[in-house]
Amino acid sequence: MALKCGIVGLPNVGKSTLFNCLSNAKAQSANFPFCTIEPNVGTISVPDPRLEKLESIVNPERVMPTTMEIVDIAGLVKGASKGEGLGNQFLANIRETDAIIHVIRCFDDGNIIHVDGSVNPIRDKEVIDIELQLKDLETIEKRITAIARNIKSGDKDVLKENEIAQQIKKHLEEGKSVRSMEFDEKEIIIANKFQLITSKPVLYICNVDESSVKNGNEYVNQLRENVKGENAEVLVIGAKIESDITELETYDERQMFLEELGLEEPGVNRLIRSAYALLKLETYFTAGVKEVRAWTITKGMTAPQAAGVIHSDFEKGFIRAEVMKYEDFTTLGSENAVKDAGKFKVEGKEYIVQDGDIMHFRFNV
Repeated sequence: MALKCGIVGLPNVGKSTLFNCLSNAKAQSANFPFCTIEPNVGTISVPDPRLEKLESIVNPERVMPTTMEIVDIAGLVKGASKGEGLGNQFLANIRETDAIIHVIRCFDDGNIIHVDGSVNPIRDKEVIDIELQLKDLETIEKRITAIARNIKSGDKDVLKENEIAQQIKKHLEEGKSVRSMEFDEKEIIIANKFQLITSKPVLYICNVDESSVKNGNEYVNQLRENVKGENAEVLVIGAKIESDITELETYDERQMFLEELGLEEPGVNRLIRSAYALLKLETYFTAGVKEVRAWTITKGMTAPQAAGVIHSDFEKGFIRAEVMKYEDFTTLGSENAVKDAGKFKVEGKEYIVQDGDIMHFRFNV
């Protein structure tokens, strides 16, 4: 799958530290603005406890998790929409991503410079929001100018496109992001053509200190209150703590450290799963003695499309899919037991693959 999330935020909020925790690709991290210039791209494994359960039943030669791409993008400052700082580059990079992970500083530390001199998560969020909205406003105004050349034709499609563009322009002028607008299915198709940055789904990450990693703090509370109308998830993560966890060599050491903090798992695991869901991605499995593997699909894919993720020949020559539900297989303990229980299904080309399906494809090249 080519879908990817971009990590954005002001300089010095912990983006690169978080990226390093997510990826084996080590991004430069330092205590000054514009440390990241070229975007760093990391391919990361998606943690899924279902794989461990399948491995214990099937006992395969190898286990392959699914992956996704995370992009660490240069810090943005006020005026970016007009080219300030690394604005033009930032905006070009973020336009190429499919969803936004917005990291916001929610901790006090006099040793780490804040680009605006003080910690204020609402102000920091709005700096990013305003710059992205201004860039989108510039984009939509150009589109409206282009549409105007054809509007006299009276073409219904052109008139509808102009109507949607005008609505978006008004919304942006009110200081609101496009993702907060409500469209029907046909209008969404039109709006997507404009390729607006603020239409991308967003996940807010509150970067906190160690004492706030379990229950958050006042900064986190302020941000949650501020974004509650956006239908966006807010996660609390301590990037420095996550960095410390990755330095520990053994699983037992990491678990002990997490227990001391009152956490069940690393925050980056929650972040990866939330980013995966933000992109509307789901997982199906193939399970055999050679390999147990997780495969990424976009929600709503049909069986032939899902087969095509493995190989294009599987989709072209698709005959049928043999499907077991993860819960049935893990509860009953074997394929034969699933068949005996009447829960083994044979599905055709119209079948919509469900998250957690265990699948075997029959095809003819």
